[in-house]
Amino acid sequence: MDTQTMRDCEQFIANKNAIKKVFPWDGGLIHTCCAGIYSSKGIAVDTDVLSGCRNMFKSKTNIFSNFRSAVSTPLISLLATGNMPELTLDNAMAIYKRLKKQIRSSTFLPLTAMIIAQSAEPYDFDRIIERTGHIYSLMKSRHPFLTSGEDNALCALMAMSGKTDDAMISDMEECYRILKKQFSYANAVQSLSHVLALCDGPAADKCERTVRLFKTLKDSGCKYGTSYELASLGILAMSASDLNETASLIKEIASWLSKQKGFGIMSPVSKRQRLMYAGIIAGRKYTEGTAMRVTSINGVLSMIIAQQLIAASAAAGAAAAAASSST
Repeated sequence: MDTQTMRDCEQFIANKNAIKKVFPWDGGLIHTCCAGIYSSKGIAVDTDVLSGCRNMFKSKTNIFSNFRSAVSTPLISLLATGNMPELTLDNAMAIYKRLKKQIRSSTFLPLTAMIIAQSAEPYDFDRIIERTGHIYSLMKSRHPFLTSGEDNALCALMAMSGKTDDAMISDMEECYRILKKQFSYANAVQSLSHVLALCDGPAADKCERTVRLFKTLKDSGCKYGTSYELASLGILAMSASDLNETASLIKEIASWLSKQKGFGIMSPVSKRQRLMYAGIIAGRKYTEGTAMRVTSINGVLSMIIAQQLIAASAAAGAAAAAASSST
């Protein structure tokens, strides 16, 4: 591992520990997700800035708002890594209100608003909001059962691209058709097809390159996740020049991470998630990382929401069983 990559690895762990100090009640998955946000930008956590953004965020958002759901800590981390966090949050909240007229509100919609607020110019907000809603509706019409809130943020990235809506949707559909033969989890395949549609080149070439990186990792003993982690693999495949070198670097970083506290056998971060974060660190060599941040946050939030639903279902079952036994 070269010196810069080792520094990136050490900074990732330091960022995770610093975030835990500011947000001690959040789970390990959220701490790791936020560390990934900082690391994708190559920034060290300033706990004073992060704490200031947390306090400002709480003062400006309603406790019942989707801004204060599972996405809140990642949103605060995004604010802390950017310029003029208060203005950015004000813009994001205004964008969110307008997005709700186009797309049904969800836990993921504040992230979409934040991505637009941080990535676009204010004069372009209205156009991007309208286009985000239009792209989402096109997705929904083609895949009504697959398209959900977790697709919103990628729709925003598409809305800021130079491709036409028709070209984007056509590219996505072709990538989806090809990739569905390789990966069985339809939701993950759709997310990956969205990421690849953001990239230039023929759909067949982009899909082939992604599958080749997946197989290269697998052959080296690193089975990359085919669920919420899959979209980030597409970003790496399209950003790196040498896929063999990239696979070797991911494996090396993942091995190093496995020896760090919070990433071992008993940690909340699975082996496949560890590979995803190794990919984020490796990606510092190839890409600025906006799409990588979106896919990693989406993945973690989807897993957390799924865990919450399972826990709620288990609690409801236990309550029903207790009520039955008492009658």
